[in-house]
Amino acid sequence: MPQFLNSQDADFEARFADLLSMKREDSPEVDDIVAGIIADVRIRGDEAVIELTSKFDRLDLTPKTLRFSPDEIDAECARVSDADRAALELAADRIRAYHTRQMPDDQRWTDDAGADLGWRWSAVSAAGLYVPGGLASYPSSVLMNAIPAKVAGVGRLAITVPTPDGVVNPLVLLAAKIAGVDEIYRIGGAQAVAALAYGTETIAPVDKITGPGNAFVAAAKRRVFGKVGIDMIAGPSEILVIADANNDPDWLALDLMSQAEHDESAQSLLITTDERFGRKVADAVEKRLETLERRDIAGASWRDFGAVITVADLDQAAALSNRIAPEHLELCVADPEALAEKCIHAGAIFIGQWTPEAIGDYVGGPNHVLPTARSARFSSGLSVMDFLKRTTLARMTPAALSAIGPAAETLAISESLEAHGLSVRARLDALND
Repeated sequence: MPQFLNSQDADFEARFADLLSMKREDSPEVDDIVAGIIADVRIRGDEAVIELTSKFDRLDLTPKTLRFSPDEIDAECARVSDADRAALELAADRIRAYHTRQMPDDQRWTDDAGADLGWRWSAVSAAGLYVPGGLASYPSSVLMNAIPAKVAGVGRLAITVPTPDGVVNPLVLLAAKIAGVDEIYRIGGAQAVAALAYGTETIAPVDKITGPGNAFVAAAKRRVFGKVGIDMIAGPSEILVIADANNDPDWLALDLMSQAEHDESAQSLLITTDERFGRKVADAVEKRLETLERRDIAGASWRDFGAVITVADLDQAAALSNRIAPEHLELCVADPEALAEKCIHAGAIFIGQWTPEAIGDYVGGPNHVLPTARSARFSSGLSVMDFLKRTTLARMTPAALSAIGPAAETLAISESLEAHGLSVRARLDALND
């Protein structure tokens, strides 16, 4: 059973603080292992990647078989049923339409001093996308990472997807094809991240790496940041549902389990204004756990990290939600729009009881790669902006330089940067000749 908290209890604040501080990430010694893997790949390139893939994925490769060939991709895609293909294409169309609207505009204007100013957006030249493999092989993650990159205009898009024992998920390859991925490599783990960041004889380096993975992948992304850009360090999945009593307890139980079944370290929370209803939802979860395929994983998550929190009113619910800053936030209340306005820290908000979080994982349109571990307080989910760079533009006319140049010279002198000031003064003197 999960924890049951009530905001009216004397020990509530202490128990809620403990809930927020629960450590759900994997152990720190992972970082030492990852450091060794990255160093090995940097030195030995393909040879190290091939050895590590054999060790961890039980798959023997050569430099020529690191990458899926076009014929292999086509053969695997042909195995996908018409229904699955149609679902992927629908999802891709919706994700593409949503992210196309995110594209920012270039700007250029002349200010009061006569200076021509602005900015220009351009895509990174190459991006690498990490796609989990094995039991956690998700074609939806391919679409969510690759489509924003292509919408942004990334020229080269490479994917790494581990295939333990050589087992391939054809849906992953079809999703990559639909999304316009250029290269697909059958490797995973920290060695894949290192190969994307530093390059090998076969794999050209990229400029940015995105995509979810296990603790080793997260640690590798953290270590290569600076050499390349990354999207975020993603932790275990999480969901917060805020609900009143006018809901079906079984619906909410399923919503909570939709994240709990991801990982034993996932966290599912319910905040409600009705304690009795909260108990009904918890009972419905227990009943569902009797039959769910991934009940061992979901049950461990619910037992170790789940909680049902009773509050006095929805204002208090919003305040607690903002402290939690959940990855996914469902609002199943009479006026969800009003409540959504008060919930300012969340990766994604699902408004109303007809909007289950699972829709967002697949076909809603917004991205499902979202900040976890309370990082929604300061960061956002994946978007086209993750694959774009903004370059500022400035052009001075003689009149503009004459108007604002003396101030630049004064500031340069105040900072004892003589050449800065002289570079401006030389031009100002030329205007006075």
